[in-house]
Amino acid sequence: MQRTGCAVVGGGPAGMMLGLLLARAGVQVTVLEKHGDFLRDFRGDTVHASTIRLIDELGLGEAFRGLPQSRLSNVALPIPGAGLVTVGDFASLKPPYNYIAMMPQWDFLNFLATEAAREPTFTLLMEHEATSLVFDGGRVTGVRYRIRPGAGDAGREGELQADLVVATDGRHSILRRAAGLQTKDYPVPFDTWWFRLPRHASEKGAVAGVVPAFRDREAMIALFRDDYYQMGYLGPKGEDARIRSEGVERFRERVAGLRPDLADRVDSIRSLDDLHWLDVRLDRLRRWYVDGLLCIGDAAHAMSPAGGVGINLAIQDAVAAAATLAPALLRGRVTVKDLAAVQRRRRMPTVVIQTVQRIMHRVVFVPLFEGKRIEAPSALVFVLRHVPVARRLLPRMIAFGPRPEHAPGFARRPGRTQPREAT
Repeated sequence: MQRTGCAVVGGGPAGMMLGLLLARAGVQVTVLEKHGDFLRDFRGDTVHASTIRLIDELGLGEAFRGLPQSRLSNVALPIPGAGLVTVGDFASLKPPYNYIAMMPQWDFLNFLATEAAREPTFTLLMEHEATSLVFDGGRVTGVRYRIRPGAGDAGREGELQADLVVATDGRHSILRRAAGLQTKDYPVPFDTWWFRLPRHASEKGAVAGVVPAFRDREAMIALFRDDYYQMGYLGPKGEDARIRSEGVERFRERVAGLRPDLADRVDSIRSLDDLHWLDVRLDRLRRWYVDGLLCIGDAAHAMSPAGGVGINLAIQDAVAAAATLAPALLRGRVTVKDLAAVQRRRRMPTVVIQTVQRIMHRVVFVPLFEGKRIEAPSALVFVLRHVPVARRLLPRMIAFGPRPEHAPGFARRPGRTQPREAT
């Protein structure tokens, strides 16, 4: 039977960051990832300033900036009757944290995995799918797993004992369900269908952005990749069966109607199998833990794509969890009180961000999908464009979020450059 100090289930941003931080504290940590690599489409791309600052504090800033990426210098939304309104101009922030980095998530995860592998107490088990929890009395004492096809011993089942299990296995978390943890769910008016469109050579360059387009009862966003656009079609919730029943040609017409400038390449959508449906959820656990188990990231609070903040909120959870739990893990005993402290620290920023997303749903997306005209209050547009305080505070809130976390002292390493601190 295998044993570790902390078993982290899920190799996404929260899981990989938590593994790196705990390993730097000297904790024996094992991350279980069910896939054989991180190379999967249609994951979030945005690395906000709070995460970039954290990476600098870890001494990894120079290596991070060497990864393929582009920079988003502002966030603007098309508002009927007002045109394109900038809601966050990051030029008002102090460098080097005056932008959002746009990079494929698989590059970011490979980067974290490479750095974590330098630590002698870190282990990453790919193709290991957690299937259930192990209990001793009322306490979680480990996880059971199955080795998936692609790895040696495919199909073999095993058990990993741990002083603590941390679930970072996403919005459909197997572990939070196995622990009987209950969510508070909020209505979401839309789902998202992700797909690719080619990006011609003449369109390539250092441009970064998230380009939105709105039309009656539908919307679409485009994210820039090196040689293609990652497209997200937004439609009313529960419409997947209807969209697919209409056929691929009708979907191509929808895309061309929303983005006429991309109509010349919609034939690259060969069939509706090219669409990846995301059942958008907005929920959070009432309690993030049971004795021996903690949930963070989407496993604790599924976020809407609105605002693109899910990755960064999950990473901030990981930092708070590492700072709080590393001393207890080194002692070999994590108490329920320790786990409650993590939820207590991270609950406020979760509630704040989800409240903003619920407002965005109600003000923008509900009227859109009901076929109503979206009218932005003229006072709001004036504030966004002309009030200096709003023009300073909004970019900072988007870039750093509420309660950004700093790297704990045990995880910091000197970098070759010492960036200036953002204030």
